[in-house]
Amino acid sequence: MNKLLLVLVAMFLIIGLGSCGLRKYNERFDRLYGGFNKVEIENLLEDSLLNVRALEIDGDGFGFATSNGEIGVQSFTLPSGINSPDTIIFKEIAKKTIQLKHDSIIPNFRSLSITDTGGFLLGISSPTLLYKANDDSLKLVYKESHPKAFYDSMDFWNDKEGIAIGDPTDDCMSVIITRDGGETWTKLSCDELPKAKDGEAAFAASDTNIAIIGEHTWVATGGKASRILYSPDKGKTWGIYDTPIIQGASTTGMYSIDFYNEKHGFAIGGDYTKPNDTLNNKIRTIDGGETWEVVAQGKGPGYRSCVQYVPNSNAKGLVAVGFKGIDYSNDYGSTWKHLSDEGFYTIRFLNDSVAYAAGKGRISKLTFRK
Repeated sequence: MNKLLLVLVAMFLIIGLGSCGLRKYNERFDRLYGGFNKVEIENLLEDSLLNVRALEIDGDGFGFATSNGEIGVQSFTLPSGINSPDTIIFKEIAKKTIQLKHDSIIPNFRSLSITDTGGFLLGISSPTLLYKANDDSLKLVYKESHPKAFYDSMDFWNDKEGIAIGDPTDDCMSVIITRDGGETWTKLSCDELPKAKDGEAAFAASDTNIAIIGEHTWVATGGKASRILYSPDKGKTWGIYDTPIIQGASTTGMYSIDFYNEKHGFAIGGDYTKPNDTLNNKIRTIDGGETWEVVAQGKGPGYRSCVQYVPNSNAKGLVAVGFKGIDYSNDYGSTWKHLSDEGFYTIRFLNDSVAYAAGKGRISKLTFRK
């Protein structure tokens, strides 16, 4: 059962392919998978004060955390003992959010992870506050008061081991790791990490700065320098890869990264102050992040805050969202189709045609159709 749902109830009741092989694969896959031509949007929660960049699907529902220190859930199925099919029930459940405060501080949550040991909520700025929600308890498991502390994203390798990343407080990116199910977190020394470049940081735009496949971990940085921090062993050792994405200003770089498998990855971003610019803002790799190439150069989409692979698409299907709309690619990001002008900050897939997206003022169900 959804760990955050338990908390709320208790509290208030492939492989790499060459160009020839890729072309043949595309032709074969086109016959099996026609792709999407439209998206249907059903708004589940609407509130002018709602601002959500942290969203996670878990079991029979999803959890979310807001920029105003609230956490909530929505179930995909009716609670036990309720027979009515009325979807208002779901909305009422999700409206029963918990408002968190630490002393007088209201956390600005931008990161959320859910494991079998609990739900984890991470605020962005100093003091950094990381909470663990477990059945009938909610406790602060990490606090960082450095004046430069600013955390951007969080993810887990398994139920015991997890990672969160943030902007530099010294001369490297901030990386905290847990090995005990989130009970304790340790910040890595800069001796263990690549040195950050001047103006290199990350963006807390969609909680997708980290991609994990097995023990492999990729972290997307952004700003005046936008690179990939890579670990092959769950954060024990780290290397660095350069990327050709737009960079050089504090608002440029990768905003989101996703990997389909150990080889195929995609990153998107740009400059949110120039959202229509389409140069050097979409990149892909087929060798595990060692090298990257710019795709769809000079073509849409422009700035987007989140990109996710479509499940069961063999790395071919991608959806990108941002405040300028929803876009879809059926050819590894080489070309894109604009599906909607409706804006969202972040998106997570439930299956290969249904996703949930969140942004300013709403959380919605997205159904992609041919």
